Amino acid sequence: MAKRESGVHRAVPAPKGSARFPEKGHTHRKAPAHAAPAAHWPAARLLPPLNPAPAGGQLRSGAEVRAGAAAVSWRTAPLKTPRHRKTPEEMQAEASASVVRPGGSSMTGGGGGAGRITGMAGAQGTPEGPGEPAQDDGAKRGRTLVFTGLVLSVLLAALDQTIVATALPTIVGDLNGLEHLSWVVTAYILAATIGLPIYGKLGDLYGRKNIFIFAIAVFLVGSVLSGLAQNMGQLIAFRALQGIGGGGLMIGAQAIIGDLVSPRERGRYMGLIGAAFGIASVGGPLLGGWITDNWSWRWVFYINVPIGAVALAVVISSLHLPRHHGARPRLDYPGAVLLAAASAALVLVTSWGGTTYDWSSPQILGLSALAVIAAGLFIWQETRAAEPILPLRLFRLRNFLVPVLAGIGVGIAMFSTISYLPTFLQMVNGASATESGLMMLPMMAGLLLTSIGTGQLISRTGRYKVYPVAGFAVVVAGLLLLSRISETTPYWFTAVGMAVLGMGIGALLQNLVLIVQNSVPGQDMGTAISAANYFRQIAASFGIAAFGSIFINRLTDQLAAAPGGAASAIPGGSINSLSPDLLRSLPPPVQEAIAAAFGQAMPPIFLLSVPIAAAGAVLCLFVREIPLSSQSRVEAAAE
Repeated sequence: MAKRESGVHRAVPAPKGSARFPEKGHTHRKAPAHAAPAAHWPAARLLPPLNPAPAGGQLRSGAEVRAGAAAVSWRTAPLKTPRHRKTPEEMQAEASASVVRPGGSSMTGGGGGAGRITGMAGAQGTPEGPGEPAQDDGAKRGRTLVFTGLVLSVLLAALDQTIVATALPTIVGDLNGLEHLSWVVTAYILAATIGLPIYGKLGDLYGRKNIFIFAIAVFLVGSVLSGLAQNMGQLIAFRALQGIGGGGLMIGAQAIIGDLVSPRERGRYMGLIGAAFGIASVGGPLLGGWITDNWSWRWVFYINVPIGAVALAVVISSLHLPRHHGARPRLDYPGAVLLAAASAALVLVTSWGGTTYDWSSPQILGLSALAVIAAGLFIWQETRAAEPILPLRLFRLRNFLVPVLAGIGVGIAMFSTISYLPTFLQMVNGASATESGLMMLPMMAGLLLTSIGTGQLISRTGRYKVYPVAGFAVVVAGLLLLSRISETTPYWFTAVGMAVLGMGIGALLQNLVLIVQNSVPGQDMGTAISAANYFRQIAASFGIAAFGSIFINRLTDQLAAAPGGAASAIPGGSINSLSPDLLRSLPPPVQEAIAAAFGQAMPPIFLLSVPIAAAGAVLCLFVREIPLSSQSRVEAAAE
């Protein structure tokens, strides 16, 4: 090998048959086209020629050194010149491949280094040489199995946020708990939201596989118990248990993809993850209504068991990740408690405000004060904790802060639309619960098209900044179309608006997470992903609550102005008790007046999301497009 002493380049003989000096007959792999020419490398750092040095380590001429450099294996990376200065985002992106924690804890191949790293990691190895297969069948099967398990987990987590909605009337009739109706949904969302950042941090500290298995197991236990519930109290408690597990499914899947797949290849995988999330979010009410009508509402929960069992078996048998060794860091328990308190107060404010309690009621004001105080104490605690639940340093990274803020806009636009469009279709178009789910399919189709399509394009081109910007522009177009619908609008026009909106959301949903994955340090991968999802979920809750209050006020005004005393014809005199079944039982003139009131009151609500989406497009212009690496974190650990 070569040494540099006192400015002199010396040659030291190396053992025969070593990697640098192969035995006779061994051929080095040809340098790929993308490798930089050796003539551009700094001369003082060049490796010696691929033949033994003369006895005694005699000096070589400059010509000999340059000739040797041309034969160096392509595995030697070209060195940057001293004049190159990296941006902070580039340094963070390189750090994301690191697996060594600052506290001394490191990640090594579980049970035998690289030999234990299977699953999708096998697909991301170094390029094969001449005559070697690009990828063996075992690696392909492992990749397919692991990814199947991850997609099924995401499907379950997203499905249970919406599948129960259409089954609620039947559940209330069986368990006699109308006054606790909203808690069946709120309990799940509350527990899942609280768990999001905690699961992300636990995975960063203690390894993702065991935490992910725990989340799946808890979710399945909660599903079985929810199906066996005999009263509303039990169902609410078991739904909360289900949410505790559900919070870790989405975060775990996204973080595991970040570990196993290189940034360049993540686009196509994250596109499929986003498609599964979108299908479950939009198709959940349809599936819940069909199961309730044809089987029983209890199968809304039991159906999770076979799907979750397959996901659990696949993860246990096929997923192998690097293990953490060294001193175990301590979780920030005070921070976790404060974050849970703030999250619970926020979710309850958005669930109860304007419905169960007035916005100015002592209950809502007290919960709002609790949320503010707990959030302030949480921020103070995070500045002191050795391992904070949400490191505040992440907010100094442009490519973390911008996607988080943009994700807030996605949460408001997506979930407020999904929540209120089925109501419009049932109350104005006269569709049943199942029919309204079928009528939402254009949105699902648009979401699938762009979620998968943009993921493939990102993997092929390495460019990703354009898709969030274009996605928000398409969302604006979709919202403008939906704001024009009314009781006289044909369904095809509504379907076009839903399809356009779905295409915009599909270009945003997982690509914003991809930007976060590519920009944060590796030891903060799970924490950053969970933070992005957490803020999107909180924004969705606020958007649904705020838009719902505005809609109720507009509907009240429209009914008051409706001819024939439509408001007084509603049994109980309150629009809160108005349902599709009740509407169909009223006289035809009253039905027409109420449908017209809904048709006038709801569509303008979609315009409220337009400035939010436009602001998101402007924000995404400030994303710094960092080159996507072709090496995964697992490969870095193996080396």
